[in-house]
Amino acid sequence: MRVLHVCDAIDPSVGGGTAERTFQLAKALVRAGIAVTVLATDAGITKARIDDLTDVELVLVGSLLRRFYVPRISSAKIDDLVLQADIVHITGHWSVLGARVASAARRHGKPYVFCPAGSLRIFGRSSILKRIFNKLIGYETVEKAAYCLAVTELEREQFHEYGVADSRIVLLPNGVNPTESGGASGERFLRGLELEQGAQLILFLGRLSPIKGPDLLLEAFCKVAGRYPQAHLVFAGSDEELGSKLKTQALSSEFGARIHFVGFLGGLAKHDALAGADFLVVPSRQEAMSLVALEAGLAGTPVLLTDQCGFNEVERIGGGCISGVNVDSLSESLDKMLSEVATLDLMGARLKQLVLERYTWDGLTSDCLTLYEKIISKCR
Repeated sequence: MRVLHVCDAIDPSVGGGTAERTFQLAKALVRAGIAVTVLATDAGITKARIDDLTDVELVLVGSLLRRFYVPRISSAKIDDLVLQADIVHITGHWSVLGARVASAARRHGKPYVFCPAGSLRIFGRSSILKRIFNKLIGYETVEKAAYCLAVTELEREQFHEYGVADSRIVLLPNGVNPTESGGASGERFLRGLELEQGAQLILFLGRLSPIKGPDLLLEAFCKVAGRYPQAHLVFAGSDEELGSKLKTQALSSEFGARIHFVGFLGGLAKHDALAGADFLVVPSRQEAMSLVALEAGLAGTPVLLTDQCGFNEVERIGGGCISGVNVDSLSESLDKMLSEVATLDLMGARLKQLVLERYTWDGLTSDCLTLYEKIISKCR
């Protein structure tokens, strides 16, 4: 079996969770003995990411417009890649590259599965362009998929808004590779920040974009920081739309000395940060089962997430807290976790157990392969 994976970017510095999900699944498929090709633009690509994909056929193409990832690739090249594959796996919805590959797959009678990875609903900038995209090619890409992959049950409901029946929706959550965090050192990260002994570290790990909610977290932190003089807030992520604004707000705050911006963290540096944090906060306005929440669990670090992340299981098993998507609810949850320092290690241990039992890619990949084989046999 040969699988063609398609996403706009494969490096997490610009592709975020979509890139990491594609990367991890592709690697897990290779470990299972499957031949994998990954097609993506070269946006943000690093040598480290290329080196990590030596066992995958990696096809990188340029982009005419970096913001919208308009790929520089001929239809003939897309046709060739599609014809070589037994099945195509497209991740990410607002993707010209994904839509072109889906169109080629339909022309050549090749089945494809489609996973929006949290991007089905229109949110943020370019809403008019997104509506046009949906009308021209987006709806058809979703409708003609052999199966649609939902990361969470919440995303299943979003597929219903596109007219997709439950019979064509398969749940394939995010996962982690336990070996990725090997060698992580929380102490190394804390030394780099030069924090005083006894500091409480709250970590945000993601794009500084409205959809990720860092503005909500900053305001919520400032509401409770006066009661917790040892608490520090670290924003680790690329600037995106809100970087400059957040930094200005932090500097003007009376707690500015305890608010840190460290930029994008990847690889071992990311795992160092997760290991060094007292807890991770995912204040997203919209999210499909945050990958960094799973990675935090792998580090034994509890998490605070909003109820729009599709991962309320965290609170049910005692691995963290769930908050509403507003400043008051987030500040209450921050207050709770900062005041219950003695229970954080136990929360982290519970979350780690859940992640290792249910959310590793090697386990999830068997479900994915079963689906692939089912689809391919139907097409023969």
